[in-house]
Amino acid sequence: MNNFFHELRKYPSVIASLILISFLIGVSIYAITTIPYEEAKRLWRGGEEIWYTNPRQAAPEWINWFSKNKQAVSFSLRTTNPGVSRTILTEENGNSEIIFSIPFDYQYDSFPQELMIYFSSTFTAKQPYADVTLITPDGREIHLNNFALINRQTYRLSQDDRLTRWLRNDNVLQALFRDPQVETPTPLKGSYSVVISAYTFEANSTVDVELVMHGTLAGWAGTDHLRRDLSVALLWGTPIALAFGLLAALGTTFTTMVIAAIGAWYRGWLDELIQRVTEINLVLPFLPLLLMIGTFHSRSIWVILGATILLNIFGGAIKTNRAIFLQIKESPYIEAARVYNASDIRIILRYLTPRLIPTLIPQLVTLIPTYVFIEASLAVLGLGDPELPTWGKVINDAFVNSAPYQGLYYWMLEPAVMLIITSLAFAMLGFSLDRIFNPRLRQI
Repeated sequence: MNNFFHELRKYPSVIASLILISFLIGVSIYAITTIPYEEAKRLWRGGEEIWYTNPRQAAPEWINWFSKNKQAVSFSLRTTNPGVSRTILTEENGNSEIIFSIPFDYQYDSFPQELMIYFSSTFTAKQPYADVTLITPDGREIHLNNFALINRQTYRLSQDDRLTRWLRNDNVLQALFRDPQVETPTPLKGSYSVVISAYTFEANSTVDVELVMHGTLAGWAGTDHLRRDLSVALLWGTPIALAFGLLAALGTTFTTMVIAAIGAWYRGWLDELIQRVTEINLVLPFLPLLLMIGTFHSRSIWVILGATILLNIFGGAIKTNRAIFLQIKESPYIEAARVYNASDIRIILRYLTPRLIPTLIPQLVTLIPTYVFIEASLAVLGLGDPELPTWGKVINDAFVNSAPYQGLYYWMLEPAVMLIITSLAFAMLGFSLDRIFNPRLRQI
């Protein structure tokens, strides 16, 4: 082991690959611990009731790091957020006034897409009443609207016809946020505040509010056409991809090795049967078979994983391994094992296969990204597991919704970069391990 790690240190690519693999493992652990499996499925399959605070097809917030003109970033402010004040004034007859003051800082060079206020109220017979005012950085108080409240109500400024007529501008958000001192529509930067005066007319009546602004940017990964935060798929796609690639690589590599060892040891009709099945399997198209299974049987990732392993067990590696085992079979220590009446199973598992394991480790590592790409390819073709958020599903959604033609490159590039990192990490490690376990390669 000391010699092994000494050899590893000679290859800088090993250090780089281990850093990348550690990053992928860290992301996987973070995803599993912060977003439980069932919660990840719920979020990914959720609709407007979950992702209402996100705008559709919004780019990531880090876009502003590379741009001189800062785009508006989406946010959501509840009454429990720091800085949001809530004052309750109660009268003797049970009527009360609740004053909400929701301040927010706006330092962007573009106008927001939407500003919404979500009301949640409780009452028995008498509906609460709300009065909404916007205070701008230059001290102007713009009265937006007043209305009676139901249990759950959403007030969207851009859809307020009365406000549109009063402002004499079809673009309500631009009229409210523009700098009145500048002729060209330019956002007025500074501290804004939304003041809501809610009136209740029953003793146990309550009112709560949430202010949501939709900008052109949202989150560190952006959003898709269903308002979903892409960070869920990027995070959970990592453990799914690594698990699929590792299980498929382990299942095919070691099963193939054992089958080849059994055929080389017993020879006869069993070896002939293994070779004929292998030759038939080699001419069968692998990806079209997976497409048929996903189309006509099941798109479950476990079914696809099992089919992938079964279709790759009888591959070209069986013939290569068989040729090596035929040479090992004639070794003196194998003859000694026969003399001591060792069983066939013991000879196969304890004396034949261990000699091949060092050469299979680099192959195993290199195969992991291959199977990761297979799973992603099926998802890109629309045959991924419908319940799981994966990198391939994100790319598929991007193409189906014409993301490349709308300039939404982040939607495709983020999962593509994760696939590239995975491939690069395991490929560099596999090539380096191949040179360590096969010294003849060092001379090339």
